[in-house]
Amino acid sequence: MESTGYAGNILEIDLSTNSQHVTKLSPQFCHDYLGGIGFNARMVYDGVSTGTDPLSKENILVFSAGTMVGSTFPTASRTEVSAKSPMTGLFGTSNSGMFFATQLKNAGFDSLVFKGKAERPVYLHLEDGKAEIKDAAGIWGKDSWETIDIMKKQYPGCEVASIGPAGENLVRFACIENSYFDAWARTGLGAVMGSKNLKAIVVRGTLGIKPYNPGKFIELSWKARKLIESSPFFVPFRSYGSMNAAIPYGNFKALNAHNFSQGCLPDWKENFARSKVDQHTHGHIACQSCIIACAHWVEIKEGKYKGLHMKDMEVTPITAFGSGCGMSLEASVKACEMSQRYGFDMVSASGAVAMAIEIYDRGIIGKDDVGYELAFGDDEAILRLMDDIAHRRGVGEILAEGVLRAARNYEGAESSAMHVKGLEIPMIDPRGRTSTWSFGILTNVRGGDHLRCRNPVENLRYNENKHRFGKERFGFDPKMYDALDMPESLKTRAIDLENDTTDIAVMSYWAENLINLFNSLGVCIRPPVEHRIGPTILAEAYTAFTGLEMDADELMRGAERSWNLMKLFNLREGEKPEDSKFPRRFYEEEVGGRKLDEAQLREVLRRYYQTRGWDADTGVPTADKLVELGLNPV
Repeated sequence: MESTGYAGNILEIDLSTNSQHVTKLSPQFCHDYLGGIGFNARMVYDGVSTGTDPLSKENILVFSAGTMVGSTFPTASRTEVSAKSPMTGLFGTSNSGMFFATQLKNAGFDSLVFKGKAERPVYLHLEDGKAEIKDAAGIWGKDSWETIDIMKKQYPGCEVASIGPAGENLVRFACIENSYFDAWARTGLGAVMGSKNLKAIVVRGTLGIKPYNPGKFIELSWKARKLIESSPFFVPFRSYGSMNAAIPYGNFKALNAHNFSQGCLPDWKENFARSKVDQHTHGHIACQSCIIACAHWVEIKEGKYKGLHMKDMEVTPITAFGSGCGMSLEASVKACEMSQRYGFDMVSASGAVAMAIEIYDRGIIGKDDVGYELAFGDDEAILRLMDDIAHRRGVGEILAEGVLRAARNYEGAESSAMHVKGLEIPMIDPRGRTSTWSFGILTNVRGGDHLRCRNPVENLRYNENKHRFGKERFGFDPKMYDALDMPESLKTRAIDLENDTTDIAVMSYWAENLINLFNSLGVCIRPPVEHRIGPTILAEAYTAFTGLEMDADELMRGAERSWNLMKLFNLREGEKPEDSKFPRRFYEEEVGGRKLDEAQLREVLRRYYQTRGWDADTGVPTADKLVELGLNPV
């Protein structure tokens, strides 16, 4: 196909044979799967055989830039990385921004596919259409930041994806670091990269990306910019980033505390107050093409961690360590820095630490097992345990397997393992707030995670418990309702203006497809974007950028197609209906006077499955749905 919008090429690297092959994109493949996660869903489904060990050479690792990356469209910077997950045994995938995807497309490729396993540690050098596998002996054993330092000195202007000691040691929740400041964090993709003896990917490109209709595309980019700037979340996110969510979720008693044993800690307001965050942050950091710049430079200016510099206080890891493990704000920042250097998922790492502390408190493990005492709020012990996990030392050898597998080593510990489908749950406690966001943890194709489903009209202001779990308080705002780009027939089902609620089952269906569309096109999912940008303007922009005609319905169908394909992958790998459940604690123990009703939740799941066109009892896509999406041959 003519190279407009897309770079037009998929590069396949077989590390076992040190060979490479380039496949040209076809218009039909682009129409059906769009880019980013859509490309990955198809390639992982086709390229990974049923029952493959995720850490074997038979697994593949796929990097795909979003379609609109390399353009002026606001926030278009994202890369999706996917493989079979060593955490869940299901579809593993993660999304990251910054500048990697832009360099990848400018180097001439939309996707990289890694197969096999190198005999010894290697890295890939990719530049302007040329790829070379090089010896990584000099960087193996280095942490992620040290690796990036070396690569950027050797290849000025490059972007680097790398693993740290956690990936080298096959910690199951190892991540892939995206330069110094971001990561493909969830589902253990760094362990997959480490299992292939692939230390780093170095990308540099100058080829450029040509829009099909530059004038129209720039016009649409400006229109999108104005829409995003009109969001009531634009200024708050520019000022405080995702830490905006810490205070309302604490107020809702929905902030994980001490391994989900509490709704929030007594000192949570003091620890996460904006005034305290402001003491340690300055300036702004933006990804490619971003107008929000939600990230900030962090500098600890006094105390034990004085001089520590890093990017951003992201609400999920800061609260996971700070509230989930009881660490101080400053120590939480240190834990985040360690996670970036060692290269592991902060949510899973904090979950493993929190479980270890809880079973230590319960007497299931003791000082003889760990080598030192453990306690919530003991910053030094927690940081020491993280070091042990990264290097698979002592009890860290067991915790490096993730909470599901680790708990099986200790009788009675499984009730302390906070996960869904083998993936540790982030900071949201669904007992504290009934929401589309928390429900999405159950239905997420990658397991216990909150970033693939979020209500596009959520405003975080209300938390009344008068409704069944299936309803979320809307907090009526005519501007938000009118701005929601959603088919009217679905909008009236999803939003009940008279009762001021959204229907969680229906809204989750729409929100998952919408975010999957964003992850296909490479657009950020931050609230200022999700609240204002929808399939109508994205379809116009896609057509102007690529030259491929696509309306809003077709674009959403493409996103739904890849979501269903990921679900089919999971079913093929053994996912069962009973796997879509929260830990027993959420049904049996109250937080803020509330606990989940299992029967109610099952009914919401049934309605969600029906809305998706899946069997209401099993969650299996029906034959009619597969035919509708063109997946009937699967």
